[in-house]
Amino acid sequence: MNVIDKLEAEQMQKRGFFYGVGDTVEVHAKIKEGDKERVSRFIGIVIAKRGGGLREVFTVRRIVQGKGVERTFTVHSPNLVDVKVIRLGRVRRAKLYFLRERTGRAARPEELILSKDELKKRRAKAGIEVPSDGLPSAEAQQAVAPVQETPSAESKQ
Repeated sequence: MNVIDKLEAEQMQKRGFFYGVGDTVEVHAKIKEGDKERVSRFIGIVIAKRGGGLREVFTVRRIVQGKGVERTFTVHSPNLVDVKVIRLGRVRRAKLYFLRERTGRAARPEELILSKDELKKRRAKAGIEVPSDGLPSAEAQQAVAPVQETPSAESKQ
């Protein structure tokens, strides 16, 4: 393994996002404004995925006030917090640049509806750990603090 590959392996994030071209996603990214830092949401359709390894990027497109807005995100960036799939898209192209000329309903890919078993198979293929029963693990359940009830106005009297 050469030096560049070793450096890239150290920098790669150990997380697997489950999304594909045509999916509607909600991307949470950190934004620094002066000395403050906040997390911004960007919801749109993935129109392209490029690169591999540390250089992997994806482009998300949405319509804002009648204008098309595209943002490119680096998968292994420390500024990328989360990518949530809102809707799976059924497409037959690797790049959806033709959506740039379309508006309204024509700019939305057809929805792909999968059964739970098919979804588990896709996630397993992508390398995302899926519990067999669909419930969170015991460690995840213990991490959630129990909810404490606040006394009501009647009990104070």
